[in-house]
Amino acid sequence: MIKIGITGSLASGKSTVARMISSGKYPLYNADKVVKKIYQTNIFRTKVFKKFKLKNKKNIKTKIKKIISTDKKSLKDLEKIIHPLVRKQIRKFIKNNKGNKFLIFEIPLLVESKQMKNYDKIIFVNSRKDLRLKRYLKRGNNKRFFDLLNKRQFSPAKKIKFCDHVINNNGSIKLLKKNIKNIILKL
Repeated sequence: MIKIGITGSLASGKSTVARMISSGKYPLYNADKVVKKIYQTNIFRTKVFKKFKLKNKKNIKTKIKKIISTDKKSLKDLEKIIHPLVRKQIRKFIKNNKGNKFLIFEIPLLVESKQMKNYDKIIFVNSRKDLRLKRYLKRGNNKRFFDLLNKRQFSPAKKIKFCDHVINNNGSIKLLKKNIKNIILKL
């Protein structure tokens, strides 16, 4: 079994690349989707409620966004709660999909969380900052939060040093498919 980690900067096109590589043939682990599910669990809510001294457990995601946008340390605190829960789900995903030739993992903070050794190949999805911002805003988010999260991630140059392959995502879907095909041939 070959574990392929897909990472990249905020709104670089990681999900699109991961879906194209998986193409329904190989199991796909999406860390962002897992995190959304974790946000709904009692264990997460209890830890966050206690850590950030929230008054009630409603609208936790909105409250957390507000806290981390004003307090730099709070994002690290949140990651200390989330990352172990995400890693537990990764182990479960691997166990449940042992018979597959490839497992695809879309993990935005793969490098920042020092998880490189857990993957056989790592692909970095690279995209210009102006395109990433445009994509992020299109999802209903704001520039201030984009800037905040972007600053907290490693630079593309730093992340690329830990990756086996780079897929540039600055053009059309057709060009992206061609770039992905070239990488797949090397796996």
